[in-house]
Amino acid sequence: MKTIDRCPCTLAEGYNTYSPKAVRHFLAGKSVSHILPYPSAPNGSDSSLFDANRRRFSLSGAQSKYSAVIDGNTFRLTKEGEKGSYILKPALSDFQNRENSPANEHLTMQIASQVFGIETAENGLCFFEDGEVAYMVKRYDVRQDGTRIQQEDFASLAGLSAEKNGHNYKYESTSYEDIGNLIRRFLPAWPVEVVKYFDVLLFNFLFANGDAHIKNFSVLKTDDGDYRLAPAYDLINTLIHIPGDTIFALRKGLYNGWTDRYVTGEDFLEFATRIGINSKVAERELERFCADYSLIDSLIDRSFLAEDIKEQYRGIYKVRLKSFLRA
Repeated sequence: MKTIDRCPCTLAEGYNTYSPKAVRHFLAGKSVSHILPYPSAPNGSDSSLFDANRRRFSLSGAQSKYSAVIDGNTFRLTKEGEKGSYILKPALSDFQNRENSPANEHLTMQIASQVFGIETAENGLCFFEDGEVAYMVKRYDVRQDGTRIQQEDFASLAGLSAEKNGHNYKYESTSYEDIGNLIRRFLPAWPVEVVKYFDVLLFNFLFANGDAHIKNFSVLKTDDGDYRLAPAYDLINTLIHIPGDTIFALRKGLYNGWTDRYVTGEDFLEFATRIGINSKVAERELERFCADYSLIDSLIDRSFLAEDIKEQYRGIYKVRLKSFLRA
């Protein structure tokens, strides 16, 4: 059994399982163990159970993902015909520092939410019985009664697909400016939503998320029939696992006509202008993301990353912050 001394959801100290705040938000008011009822990751004795779940679960992406539910006081994989309300992501099967990938994604999501106020999918860590860590995220497109909320990613909104645009379409077909223009086209409250989008891009740069491709941005249908940006998801520092990873996942870059170069705050201000954000608003947001936050260091220290990876994570952030501040 994994013994812990801080909440594996909020990272608040003094807890040996999920804190009351985590129970309210991440666990929908249920008391749930942070220990999974499986001896190890999918290569263990339960591999056939995981394989069957993955075949039924249609969520796209390179990393293995599994559908899960809360059953009593534990998480478990869904059975055939059962709808999941959580997504389980074990450690990456490949890449450098693979065993740190769940803690990396969890920390990055928590910094986005707790420090910068970015709306994110509720998330936390859990542990296989052998102590291996896994990432668990609550589905925001599932209501409490189990019905689904309509969601569309921006590849769908742009009419892009592998059949029409090639197998690398989610990286090669657009710029971030193009996504901003789709927000202005499809979202009635676009002046508000486009600033939220801008904030996520600022965050992705600061924390080296080099996999923010077009399918990692989505919209949700509201009860009024309109659309709004979905909570942020799949936020992770990719440099921890892919040294030398690209700054921007989209090959066309930050805006149309982009050429690879040292990225500064001025580039983001130019981007903001192109997607319809008032210059004063853009400068305010840039200044907010460049501020000094002691909570970032505290969350890194309290994360479940290995000690050497904590320092690597912190160093990457500080280098990116200096880039923002460069004139």
